[in-house]
Amino acid sequence: MNQHDKLALPVGTTLDRFIMRKQEDFPYATGELSQLLRDIALAAKIVNREINRSGLIDIAGAYGNRNVQGEDQQKLDVIANIRFIRALRNGGEVCTVISEEDEEVIQTGNVQGKYIVAIDPLDGSSNIDVNVSIGTIFSIYRRVSPTGTEGTMDDCLQTGTNQVAAGYVIYGSSTMMVYTTGNGVNGFTYEPSLGEFFLSHPQIVTPKTGTVYSVNEGSSASFSPGVAAFVEQCKQDNFSARYIGSLVADFHRNLLKGGIYIYPSTNKSPDGKLRLMYECNPLAFIVEQAGGKSSNGQMRTMEIRPQDMHARCPLFIGSKELVEQVEAFLAQEQEVS
Repeated sequence: MNQHDKLALPVGTTLDRFIMRKQEDFPYATGELSQLLRDIALAAKIVNREINRSGLIDIAGAYGNRNVQGEDQQKLDVIANIRFIRALRNGGEVCTVISEEDEEVIQTGNVQGKYIVAIDPLDGSSNIDVNVSIGTIFSIYRRVSPTGTEGTMDDCLQTGTNQVAAGYVIYGSSTMMVYTTGNGVNGFTYEPSLGEFFLSHPQIVTPKTGTVYSVNEGSSASFSPGVAAFVEQCKQDNFSARYIGSLVADFHRNLLKGGIYIYPSTNKSPDGKLRLMYECNPLAFIVEQAGGKSSNGQMRTMEIRPQDMHARCPLFIGSKELVEQVEAFLAQEQEVS
């Protein structure tokens, strides 16, 4: 390749262009979902900027409040929540938002909007101060209530099988947006000098199995016998333990390389700690579209009927064979009990 050819190499496919090309996948849509995904990408760029300069302008650290989950809010939790909700409100395609950071349903005022968004604006934010990867997780549903009215709780409490799109943004050594609309999973890497996301990981397929398990073994004393037996089996099989403590980062690594992420019921969190609507359902949609599996140990994550917008559930997610193995261990536990 000569020097001229190198200079003329294409940069790649931008997220905007990719979304426009894929719009034909949605015969019922007339561009609203495409615009909604672009609104989320815009907010992600703004949040990425705030994260990268957080140590310079004193927006790292605790905010001083607790969110509805009883967790200490970080300043960037609040900033990210504001940015995403503002982008979704201004975009006009969303009638209602539910956020991990807010106790109540958020009405955007866009009563003609066709979509509902469930969002964890900044997952793993307690890791910001130590420069560990963090992320945003989002889930999109079509409303079931009539347009022209405010969204209802029935709109918000749909099962994960009704998702029309889901994704996450990981803010790490590079910033990536990974999403699915039910036709495979694609990843886009942010190029900050151009201010664009470019397609970098087309049609992601997760390995059927792996040699990594991700679990907080600090809670192992309260694991159920089935979970404890599976973790012990992983050790006997010389698996590598990899647990960052940031769900998006752990999930992203296992999605690309193979493995299983586990957050089971514990004495401290008998229903599990992760939120069904903001974390489990969107990641379940993504992993299934990539050929993996997600379960609460007994049933498919996306078939769980949410009882409230902040409902929690155990999560076993990743390579299909590993999830099926842990389900078998838990089934044996039930038989014994």
